Amino acid sequence: MTENKKLIKLIFMAMMIAIGVVISPILRVEGMCPMAHLINVTCAVFIGPFHSLACATLIGIIRMIFMGIPPLALTGAIFGAFFSGLFYRLSKGKILFAVLGEIFGTGIVGAIVSYPVMTYIWGRDGLTWFFYVPSFVAGTLIGGSIAFILLKQLNKLGQLNKIQELLGSRVYESANDASKDALAIAFTAPIAYMAALVIENNLISGSSPFIPYIKVIIAAAILIFALIYYIIKTAKGLRHK
Repeated sequence: MTENKKLIKLIFMAMMIAIGVVISPILRVEGMCPMAHLINVTCAVFIGPFHSLACATLIGIIRMIFMGIPPLALTGAIFGAFFSGLFYRLSKGKILFAVLGEIFGTGIVGAIVSYPVMTYIWGRDGLTWFFYVPSFVAGTLIGGSIAFILLKQLNKLGQLNKIQELLGSRVYESANDASKDALAIAFTAPIAYMAALVIENNLISGSSPFIPYIKVIIAAAILIFALIYYIIKTAKGLRHK
């Protein structure tokens, strides 16, 4: 049985690599590839951080060789794939934390690592340490949101744990924890604030008096949403008891 699960996991990885290569051009511009983050989060939840890292690495190498994509295909994927799986395990199976791991790994770590790689290896000029942060964060938010909806529906239907068990991966309880989910949503506020700050300093031109307040408004909106989410989920939980 164990050998069968290993074979099934290898087949699953091969399928995800093929899908990742095929759908990566969708919505893609340099510095933003949302579909890669969809694959990262999905793999992280299904097969864990190390296998997800392997998938992201192979997808990146194939894209670089056959599609002429710069090293961003690796720096913009491999860190997110690993941290997505790591955050998912540390949170004991919270899908939202898998998305947060992707945002942190790609949007922060991968974006910063991309600067020396693209500058000193690829020869790009005019870059800064935080040049890729806005586009990387935007890509992870798009792809991560799609993955979150997909995986949440699978979890709601009771299929997520079955797939994990079939693949020989760790299976976690599917019960929702409103407080942890709300805290995870709130955690994105400083990330969004930083991304908005980088955009403001590097990409937005003009002297509108409202521009300095955009980052504050975005962070505040996320915190308010986290509070509303907690209240609604807690109220639903009390009604079902």
